[in-house]
Amino acid sequence: MDDSPPSMSQRDALRRTRILLRRHGPTAAVWRRRAAIIGGAILVGLAAIAFARAADRASGMFDAMVAQYWWLPLILTPVSYVLIVWITNRYAPTARGSGIPQIIAAKRDPVGATADLASARTAILKTVLTAAALAAGGSVGREGPTVQLGATIMAYAHKLLRVPINASVLVAGAGAGVAAAFNTPLAGVAFAIEELAAAYEQRMTLLVMTAVLIAGMIAQGVAGDYVYFGIVGQTLPLGTVLVVAPIAGVLGGTTGGLFSRLTLWFARGGARRISGGRPLMLAAVCGLIVAVLGIATGTTWGTGYAPARAMIQGTDTPIWFGAAKFVSTLVTTGAGLPGGIFSPSLATGAGVGNVLHALFPREPAGAVILLGMVAYFTGVVRAPLTAVIIISETTGSRGLMLPLLAAAIIAEGAAALVCRERLYHGLALGFLPKESEK
Repeated sequence: MDDSPPSMSQRDALRRTRILLRRHGPTAAVWRRRAAIIGGAILVGLAAIAFARAADRASGMFDAMVAQYWWLPLILTPVSYVLIVWITNRYAPTARGSGIPQIIAAKRDPVGATADLASARTAILKTVLTAAALAAGGSVGREGPTVQLGATIMAYAHKLLRVPINASVLVAGAGAGVAAAFNTPLAGVAFAIEELAAAYEQRMTLLVMTAVLIAGMIAQGVAGDYVYFGIVGQTLPLGTVLVVAPIAGVLGGTTGGLFSRLTLWFARGGARRISGGRPLMLAAVCGLIVAVLGIATGTTWGTGYAPARAMIQGTDTPIWFGAAKFVSTLVTTGAGLPGGIFSPSLATGAGVGNVLHALFPREPAGAVILLGMVAYFTGVVRAPLTAVIIISETTGSRGLMLPLLAAAIIAEGAAALVCRERLYHGLALGFLPKESEK
């Protein structure tokens, strides 16, 4: 047995082996980073599906109660709005509103965001209170909260595996949230790059695409390969597109821009001036408005998914649905409830399309409704590519891509004339420290 000490060459070989293991072994940073992305994306997909089912169940409970007691929302909705706003203001102020502005703001300090904007407490209260708002008939969506939830999960996955948290991590989680919420992977990528990313970065794009595709596969595996609003196989002739698409773009863009302008006004002191600094009173009044509109129309409750799908499928809907849903969503947002505006905006856009179809009754209803949806949604979020891809993926309307894109581009320009500032980026300023706003 040779007990002689290792030679110089042996020591060098051992040192090189240790370095290689440290750099490329199972505990290396590159593998921990990959595990954080893959694991985080899987969790985002599962969480999005669980949240979607909880939100649908909450809406179903409310619909069942209203079917039995039509007058109940006059009490339940205002009281619930007050309670939800009180809990939000007291325990999680950064959970109010959509959730997308919070992640835009969180990119300024990704590590510090896990203590507030992207904290577990904020994400949990966000999802619970959004479901509570739906159980009270609130005109909110679950997609914005899913974005905040997805970014939070992705940040914690990196934190757990001791991987640095940067802005790309939050963007990847947010994009995965959109993909899982709508079951639309391409829309998740487009939204992350168009709305959340400050600049195009190859490394960030690969990170986003990986997380989005994994979350999308998890969502499809659990919930099935469903199409959100049903298949629309209708097309429009070129002559019709040249007339209807510009009108849809102007009408949807200006109304969407008006929603953004009023929402920003509420967020920047308008709500305080109206209520005299009494947010709970404002919440009660807003809840009562939502209740009255809901009872009068029977269709403006919740996300608006059902009436939007009905209009796309050609079901007769009152022409004033869009205006009623606009007001219901605006006052819900102005009250400061947690909840997104994606689904309500798509529903309002369907109402805009319904008005458009009344002007062009001979054209296919579904196709015209989609032009109104993409135009209004673009007017609100100012992300035309995301709007087109979401509508296309959620309806299977590949034959309408060019008309949808034309309406979205025109809507972008029309909305900018009404409200120069992009809604989510303007709202994000309210979640930044005062010195960061300058």
